[in-house]
Amino acid sequence: MLQGQTIKSIQLRPLAQNNSSNILPLDSAFELSFDDLEADQKDYYYKIEHMTYDWAPSTIFPNEYIEGFQENAITKLENSFNTLQNYTNYRVQFPNNNTRITKSGNYLLSVLNDVGKVVFSRRFTLYQNKTTVGARVVRSRNTLTRNQKQTVNFTINYNENSIQNPTQEVRVVVLQNNNWTTAISNLKPQFFKRNQLVYTYVGKPDFWSGNEYLNFDNKQIRNSTVHIAKVEQKEIFHSYLYTQSKRNRAPYTYFPDINGQFIIRTIEATDTYTEADYARVHFSLKSDNRLEKEVHVYGAFNNFKMTPETRMTYNNSNQNYEVSLVLKQGFYNYTFATKEEHAQANLHELNGSFFETENEYNVLVYQKAFGQNYYQAIGLGTAVANPQDN
Repeated sequence: MLQGQTIKSIQLRPLAQNNSSNILPLDSAFELSFDDLEADQKDYYYKIEHMTYDWAPSTIFPNEYIEGFQENAITKLENSFNTLQNYTNYRVQFPNNNTRITKSGNYLLSVLNDVGKVVFSRRFTLYQNKTTVGARVVRSRNTLTRNQKQTVNFTINYNENSIQNPTQEVRVVVLQNNNWTTAISNLKPQFFKRNQLVYTYVGKPDFWSGNEYLNFDNKQIRNSTVHIAKVEQKEIFHSYLYTQSKRNRAPYTYFPDINGQFIIRTIEATDTYTEADYARVHFSLKSDNRLEKEVHVYGAFNNFKMTPETRMTYNNSNQNYEVSLVLKQGFYNYTFATKEEHAQANLHELNGSFFETENEYNVLVYQKAFGQNYYQAIGLGTAVANPQDN
């Protein structure tokens, strides 16, 4: 395994809810958990930094948004038990005795090693309900893309005593499926009503609808399933998924997904933190020819990033794109993405894009009031695409 690929199963999740969202009310309890496959109980530290609405470093000092310490050791660590793949699980909950976040806004949570180098980072947002946000997803009004894109319309209701100059003070970000890599920001209201901002542009914000995510579940790691063709036990378990076909020319077919997320679980033990095992999962995609661009396996398991680890290679003998990833037992959503140089992920080239796809959208509202030196998150609106509404 290449250097830097030993950190696995990074999850930043609310404790009181059965969801994967990193957008939480201020004072919510949440947990960071991850595994190190080197299994040697290293010293890791966390660091929390306040950010602007567009993820630039904030200008306020740590003692203005944290009670306690901005940086502290991760002290809860346990070695795996009764697994073929040895690992050490690390986790920390917030708020804790050393760290309590006091202001709303965007935050970057980084994990550092014992020499202060960042090992990985995750974004999260803490918000307050100082505004009321109503959101609705509609079919794109652009005649060229109305079958492939979805548009989010929304209104923001606010107290005029709290927001005196909305044009200058308010910023809005729209997310599809909790994926910051495709977020749309810098939106201006189309209409101003009394204590209300209205965003109903044609084509703004417009998102590619994409397709439903594919999935597999290896909570029984020794068994094949409807999506796992065979399992072999070698140095660790190897799970071979059925080869997928391109869906860009196939009709839309609905099946439920969790919008690219993953859930660690096993029915063969009680403690998923330390008793869930790892498998090398083999992905394959049928393609009659090699594409003149990169092809990747894509999902929240890799923080919606395309890295050398997720890049697929073309096998001329069977005309498949192939890659294998070491993943912890559980239920996983994934899809295939293409990437050209210096471009973000393209999820619709191989999978198609259909206005019927059930995506979830979050509308985040930020305010930097006159005399204030940071952006606070003052509202959240959520909407799910429903073809019957279009």
